[in-house]
Amino acid sequence: MRQIAEEKQLPADIEAEPLVRAAAALQPVIRSHRDEIDRDQRLPKTLVEQFHAAGFYNMTIPRELGGRQVDPLTYLRVVELLAEAAGSVGWNLCNNSIAQLVTLGLPDEGVQELYSQRPDTPIAGTAVMGGGRAVAVEGGYRVTGRWPFGTGCQEASWMLGSFQILDGGEPRRSPDGGSSYWRGIFKRSEARVVDGSWDVAGLRATGSFDWTVEDVFLPERRTMVHAGIPLDNQWSRWPGISYALPAQAWVGPHHSAVITGICRAGINAMIELAGAKTPRGRSERLCDNPQVQDAIGRADSILNAGRAYRTAMVTEVWNTVAAGEETTLEQRARCRMAAANAADSARAAMDLVYRQGGSTSYRRESRLAECWRDLHVVGQAVTIMPEWYPIGGRALMNMDPGPRMR
Repeated sequence: MRQIAEEKQLPADIEAEPLVRAAAALQPVIRSHRDEIDRDQRLPKTLVEQFHAAGFYNMTIPRELGGRQVDPLTYLRVVELLAEAAGSVGWNLCNNSIAQLVTLGLPDEGVQELYSQRPDTPIAGTAVMGGGRAVAVEGGYRVTGRWPFGTGCQEASWMLGSFQILDGGEPRRSPDGGSSYWRGIFKRSEARVVDGSWDVAGLRATGSFDWTVEDVFLPERRTMVHAGIPLDNQWSRWPGISYALPAQAWVGPHHSAVITGICRAGINAMIELAGAKTPRGRSERLCDNPQVQDAIGRADSILNAGRAYRTAMVTEVWNTVAAGEETTLEQRARCRMAAANAADSARAAMDLVYRQGGSTSYRRESRLAECWRDLHVVGQAVTIMPEWYPIGGRALMNMDPGPRMR
């Protein structure tokens, strides 16, 4: 059996972790803002202030920078509980944390600029390749571009975007002959949010609007090469197991925690409805219907099975790194497949309870309707799409899984 030093072990009781307890305690407060966040398409300032106070905005920042430096299971549980209260809240906080991880790959001068004044500075934007064009100038680049998915742009201090470097109007080539892409961190004041660009069925309050910059000077200290498709660990120089983990232990699981949190809210909404609703033309409540009982039991089992596989794989990868060993391609592939499976499990469980809600399910004000809309928007994220199964399958069969899995 692999021996792990006590100081390198994951928490024995995730539910007892202070950040997890804080997330659970704030659920009623988040729910009280439901109408406001949906209408305004952003997180209310009062909520953002409470999240800062609770420590949610520096979960992945190193302790030496004043951050919490949490383990991934604590992080995932916090995200899950926040998403259970409101899908958009969980989505914003999880994307902020991954963006912060990415920025830890900047040169030291850039990291200090972002976090020396406050380690919980919010980061918005996207780590996905493309969106901007840049020309090299003394000390950095001049960048123009438009990027989608500026999640959390209303509360952010900085914006993360990828850009292509042009030389003489032509794309600069990387050593392998492909186009050269870099990531850059822009001041929020330098970016313009494109009004009306986030018109969606669910997750409206994420405020994931398109955003642009026009001929903005980007100093070299706030740039880094865009390594990996879609993301490699460029933050491993920071001490601690959390930063030595492969990116697959963070990316993929982070979005799956949002969808499993929403699904839990959906199941709970159905349980509440079943105890209160007597369908028209019937004498018994929904909870007395064997089909409803079966749906609740199956949904809970399906959801928890997906969550358990995700936890098991993140734990296995953590223990491998904690023991000073290298993770295998199979382990990394299973982390991504576990994230996709957790998402698929949540989708299947949500559909079971949504159907049993009858006409209540599709009323806009219904909690079931809210959860169904938000969940299916999360389920379209590329990080948890079904394409990860064949990628993982190729890895398990000792075949080339392709560039998206290393």
